[in-house]
Amino acid sequence: MSESPDVEAVFWDIGGVILRMESVRAAHREFVERLCAEYPAAADSDAALERWRDILGMYFSEREGTAFRPAREGYRGAVDEILTVSPEKTEWEALFREIRTEQVEPNLDAVAAIEELADAPLHQGVISDVDAGEGEQLLRTFGVWEAMDSYTASEAVGRTKPDPAMFETALEKAEVEPAQAVMIGDRYEHDMDGGTRAGLWTVAYGAEDGPAVDVALDDLRELPDWLGVAE
Repeated sequence: MSESPDVEAVFWDIGGVILRMESVRAAHREFVERLCAEYPAAADSDAALERWRDILGMYFSEREGTAFRPAREGYRGAVDEILTVSPEKTEWEALFREIRTEQVEPNLDAVAAIEELADAPLHQGVISDVDAGEGEQLLRTFGVWEAMDSYTASEAVGRTKPDPAMFETALEKAEVEPAQAVMIGDRYEHDMDGGTRAGLWTVAYGAEDGPAVDVALDDLRELPDWLGVAE
């Protein structure tokens, strides 16, 4: 493990770091199955799920550069594709929120690290491309919202990682210099390379290794010790 930096701010990604992506995929599957059971569908639930994933993939791939596109609009477009009735005539949004709240799960090692760092003399924040309202709900569901001193959402900035604006906005909120902050993420290009280019230290949690990674952790409960603030 590399030598720990002297930092004053820690920034977390949500998806894949605080949030277990396996639980998101399971929630999407249940949502599509319930949707097809409750409303007229164009295909069976397995085919509908494949179509749902394809539509969402195309929706995000079609954005221009790092411009933000709200996930909820992608969800609506996917619902429109798999049902033979207009989304406006359904309760899909309420159903989606219900299943998401019930099914999504946190990475417990991330939650443990966040809770320990909440007692340290550090600014703790989030830098995430998740829709702002959805991200806040997830953090509240996982019981870590109150541990955050700031939340930088792509929806508010208008850009997604690795755009420098995301990191610059977070640094301004924390009132720290880039070299005094660390980014924890699971995607190399967005979190590691984006953070490094902005001058931050980086911690890879599932992200591939490369020159932009300062340290890789398989268990985020090791993070406070690496930062030198372990209890």
